[in-house]
Order: sequence, then structure tokens, then C-alpha cells
Amino acid sequence: MNQDNKFAICDCEVIHAEVVEKVSKLIPEDEKLYDLADFFKMFGDSTRIKILWALDNEEMCVCDLAVLLNMTKSAISHQLKTLRQVNLVKYRRDGKVTYYSLLDEHVKSILEVGLEHIEEG
Repeated sequence: MNQDNKFAICDCEVIHAEVVEKVSKLIPEDEKLYDLADFFKMFGDSTRIKILWALDNEEMCVCDLAVLLNMTKSAISHQLKTLRQVNLVKYRRDGKVTYYSLLDEHVKSILEVGLEHIEEG
């Protein structure tokens, strides 16, 4: 085996049963992992990231988000609906205007830690 592939394949004869057993107890149930994967899919779209980043800085209405991101109100509304469904944003009404903001500090942390991670790389 050449040096480049030295660690690419595990060809050991011994299985580390205690490690496998320990880790298997720590892995969440499949349903929770599927939900987590769906949750992170929301961060896989640059438009949604822009919306979340804007809402991380200020509560905003659909019209303001549309102007900020140079998009239609319909497109913004569609993305906000998706973000609401996975509990990333919340809204409040003030008369005829609906204002959106991040659901909680967890969402803010995810954005900030993610950006910090890519800026370090």
C-alpha cells in the first residue's frame, strides 16, 4: 500500500467492540437523525441563509426583505413559510404588517458558528 492510501482503508483484524458498543448507544434514533438532516437542509440554500442572516440582525417584514434581497414578495414569503415550518423563524403581526425574526438564540448561534468555521478555513 502506498503512503497516500495508508489510512484510507481499515484492514485490521481486531474489531474494537467496546468502542462500537459505546458509540452505538450515543447515536440518536434514526427518526431524530432524519429530522436533523432535514433541519440542516434549510441551511443549504443561499436565499434562506440571506434571509436568516438579515433576521439575525433585525426583525423585518416581507416587503423589506424583498427590497433588501432584490426578490419578489412572493418568493420571500415562500422561503419564510419553509423556515417557519422547521422552526427557524417566528412572526408577529402589527396591524396589517407581519414582522419576522429568528425563532431563538440557537438559530443565531448556528449561523454565527457556521460563518466562523468557514472563515477559519
